[in-house]
Amino acid sequence: MDEQAFALLIEPHRRALHLHCYRMLGSLHDADDALQETMLRAWKGSDRYEPRAQLGTWLHAIATNVCLTAIARRRARPAELSEDLEHLQPYPDRLLEDLVARETVELAFITAIQLLPPKQRAVLILRDVLGWSAKEAAEALDDSVAAVNSALQRARIGLEGARRHNSVPGARERA
Repeated sequence: MDEQAFALLIEPHRRALHLHCYRMLGSLHDADDALQETMLRAWKGSDRYEPRAQLGTWLHAIATNVCLTAIARRRARPAELSEDLEHLQPYPDRLLEDLVARETVELAFITAIQLLPPKQRAVLILRDVLGWSAKEAAEALDDSVAAVNSALQRARIGLEGARRHNSVPGARERA
């Protein structure tokens, strides 16, 4: 397959992959870099793609691994938590009138998942956000279904703990 044909084949998945990378990394700049790396790895590995598998699933698996690698590199360079979270931005995919209403919730979610360990973050996004089955997530992460289910349970508990620890903005005013 030539480069142009490959680009046309994966183009419909670009936006979803970019959003997935943003959710994993919490930064548009980092998501841009991860998307480029994902596309490069997909191009280089296109000979290993099995046509019976869904292209979007294969691309998301690559993107997830790229993001996990980026998170590992980020953790190798110690940084203050507040510095990591300062750059969080809402993903620019909403109409202006919807932006104000959803921005706070989206940023709270992105901030909360950034506090999860990388594998839990990946599993939570693949299962709860993208709606993948445990088997699909396990295949993408090269792990067992039991390990994926365990990581998902720990991620949900972690998010619930974070929610309890930090009340939702505006909740006090309503009480």
